[in-house]
Amino acid sequence: MKASVGLISSMVLFLLIGTVFSQRPRPKKPTRRPPTTRKPPVRKPVTPAAKEPLEPTDFPPPILGPPSSFSDCPRECSCNPSYPNALYCENRNLRVVPVIPFRTHYLYLQNNYISEVTAEAFNNATEVRWVNLANNRIQRIDKQVFEKIPALLYLYVQRNQLKEVPSGLPATLEQIRLDRNLISKIPTGAFNKMENLTLLDLHYNQLSDTGLGKNTLKDLKSLLQLNLAHNTLKKMPSGVPGNIIQLFLDKNRIDDIPKDYFKDFSHLAFVRLNYNQLSDKGIPKAVFNVSTLLDLQLAHNQLKMVPVFNSHLEHLHLNHNSIESINGTEICPYEMQVDLSDDSLVPRLRYLRLDGNHLHPPIPLDVIMCFRHLHSIVI
Repeated sequence: MKASVGLISSMVLFLLIGTVFSQRPRPKKPTRRPPTTRKPPVRKPVTPAAKEPLEPTDFPPPILGPPSSFSDCPRECSCNPSYPNALYCENRNLRVVPVIPFRTHYLYLQNNYISEVTAEAFNNATEVRWVNLANNRIQRIDKQVFEKIPALLYLYVQRNQLKEVPSGLPATLEQIRLDRNLISKIPTGAFNKMENLTLLDLHYNQLSDTGLGKNTLKDLKSLLQLNLAHNTLKKMPSGVPGNIIQLFLDKNRIDDIPKDYFKDFSHLAFVRLNYNQLSDKGIPKAVFNVSTLLDLQLAHNQLKMVPVFNSHLEHLHLNHNSIESINGTEICPYEMQVDLSDDSLVPRLRYLRLDGNHLHPPIPLDVIMCFRHLHSIVI
């Protein structure tokens, strides 16, 4: 009996323990994987970007063209069979002038990194007529270069770093472009015997009155265009040849014009003196009374009066001065009482610019009556 009672007690206890365990919450499964001991992947090294060339010491590599049908054509240049006398070496990142073939008449070397021009490259280039060296880094051109090319007609060396006009220039030259350099000096005799030169461009340099000698231009008997704008001149250049047609002197420091300065000019048609320091005192009364003059520009000066001009003048720029009044009777090239039935006697002024002064509309009637061909007035 006792044994059965003990068995029953044991069974009850077992059931109670099972009930307790069945009510305990089960542990939740982890939502993340446990950290592993694997090593992180090794990153590949990043290749640095190509270094940009730094001026003026590091330049991009020269560009070589495909082989040419001309055996003497430098690989840095191209030779077009349609133009056998032309050598195209522009935009090639060149540091030096390549060897020029004998057959070359037209040589294009603009937009490169050339700093010096030496004679060796021109040993066989005796037939060259045209050289374009614009937009390089040229600081020096050997005198012997021009001895190799004695028949040169056109020389373009604008946008470089020359400090003086190259010496030894051939007497055959017809055009010289030296604008946008650092030129402050023209050596004595630089333009000697250049009787064929028609264009001389020296604008945007550093020329002063001392740098432009008295006799610098005297031999240029055929000169038609002279551009000395954007320099530091205080006086009108001396010795300008009498056949000149265009004289550009904008952006200098000129404050005075000699009384008879234009007297010996027989073909002068265009004069530009904008952005100088001209006042009424510095302009003699009849200095611009030149019968050949067609276009006169005196903008951005210190004028208070309209200067006297010839009846043949067609364009007059007087904007941005200090002019307070304009009197047609005073500036009219003839007396308005004269009978002008002959239209050839009527003043030819067609364009008059007066804005930027101390003037206000309307334009005086006597101005309109005098200048009957006047089509446009800016005030």
